[in-house]
Amino acid sequence: MPCSGEPAMRIARVVTGTLLLLAANAAFAESTLRIGIQDDPDVLDPHRSRTYSGRLVYTALCDKLVDVNPDLTYSPQLATAWNWSEDGKTLTMTLREGVTYHDGEPFDAASVKFNLDRARTLPDSLRKSELASVDSVEVIDAKTVAIKLKQADATLVSQLSDRAGMMLAPKAAQGEFASNPVCSGPYKFVQRVQQDRIVLERFDKYWNKQAYHFDKVVFLPIPDTSVRLANLRSGDLDIIERVAPTDVKTVKGDSKLAIYNTPGLGYMQLMFNIGNGEKANSPIGKDKRVRKAFELSIDRDAINQVVFEGLYAPSAQPFPKNSPYYDKDLPIPARDVEKSKALLAQAGVKLPLAVDLKVANNPIAQQVGQIIQAMAEEAGFKVNLIATEYATMLSEQASGNFQIGMSAWSGRPDPDGDIHQFVTCKGGQNDGKYCNAKLDELLNKARTVNDVAQRQALYNEALRLLADEVPTAYLYFDPRIIAMRNNVTGFVPNPDGLIRLANVAFKP
Repeated sequence: MPCSGEPAMRIARVVTGTLLLLAANAAFAESTLRIGIQDDPDVLDPHRSRTYSGRLVYTALCDKLVDVNPDLTYSPQLATAWNWSEDGKTLTMTLREGVTYHDGEPFDAASVKFNLDRARTLPDSLRKSELASVDSVEVIDAKTVAIKLKQADATLVSQLSDRAGMMLAPKAAQGEFASNPVCSGPYKFVQRVQQDRIVLERFDKYWNKQAYHFDKVVFLPIPDTSVRLANLRSGDLDIIERVAPTDVKTVKGDSKLAIYNTPGLGYMQLMFNIGNGEKANSPIGKDKRVRKAFELSIDRDAINQVVFEGLYAPSAQPFPKNSPYYDKDLPIPARDVEKSKALLAQAGVKLPLAVDLKVANNPIAQQVGQIIQAMAEEAGFKVNLIATEYATMLSEQASGNFQIGMSAWSGRPDPDGDIHQFVTCKGGQNDGKYCNAKLDELLNKARTVNDVAQRQALYNEALRLLADEVPTAYLYFDPRIIAMRNNVTGFVPNPDGLIRLANVAFKP
């Protein structure tokens, strides 16, 4: 969808969003928590999905083996304890007793084996590369499972703290799971109306039900940040995520609201289609000089100042500054239009060079896209900006229907989760199909090393290879800014941005 006609579209979204919220308010009781999210999630199957908005829903719907604390350490969830063998090739996990899935099936070691095997073998699973080190899963007894590895894997516990570690009810997972997802979290699935709402209700047999206080939780996808905020201020929403930096002052100035601004793990990147179908057969897909020219046309700091009030962190790598794996010696390429033009001349391309840039159909992504469009055109590119509903955009990227895709990643505590699956030859989210044997060797080896200094050296070498080849251009890291009505208590922010509802309640 082209970006023209945005004011009219925005008005339509405001009206539509308001009507939907009014309908939702009429349908749900006071014990309902209403959360405004930026995007409608893609498929509601943790083994097949890839959106951050989906992870927001899963946090209430699907428990994991391991959870992530605000200090980015790991804590028990469905696994109460775990230990490694001396050779680092077997992870033994003790499972929580008294847990049932939403359909009444018991949670046990056999169901853990089913889930990990499904995540590793399902044809369209996006968890395959995350669990590539797993050789087999063995049931020791009902409450003990042993995960046998092909080689040591320093990332495995981190993988099990996200979608690869989410447990689905085995019987339900053998059917049309996405239309009626059945997990073991504090809330169970009731209804999904695409582009409208996802409704969950409290699961009375949850193992820690006393910590959850809402009868229902409703997720309402509203792409326009101004509409989300307007409905929070009016009381039609209780919590919103991804508050626009330009709205932070407004939220802070409203005595009825509270705001949580936490340094985040997530970044924005421009992924180039290098080998995924016919769209890859273009100068920008086939010549790294053209990709570097495009990157050099961009001023990351200007984007941060203009769009994000200086609150974001420009970057040229997938690791945030608070990570021990952040490479402080890797420069952020400064904008250099003359060098960009020179690279295009070396590549022998005819100017202006037409390229398609896909962005999400929310105002912030479109604004960033418009700035990139204007900057790149000064260097000799003619950028066709295509705004698309986010889940649809990701699906199109996966199928190769793109040249450049501006997509976000919400970040992970372990660095492997921020790089491996996007740039290795068989990476589950390597939409551009970039493939470099040397890079695979470096990143695969980093998975097997526990020593921070040794891993850092491997990642540093990998980052320099990526900076030269430019299969993706990292733009910035975003803080996790969440706002809520001040009658919501008990919320604890986390750098991963997920909204955990344990001990969250309305004030009496």
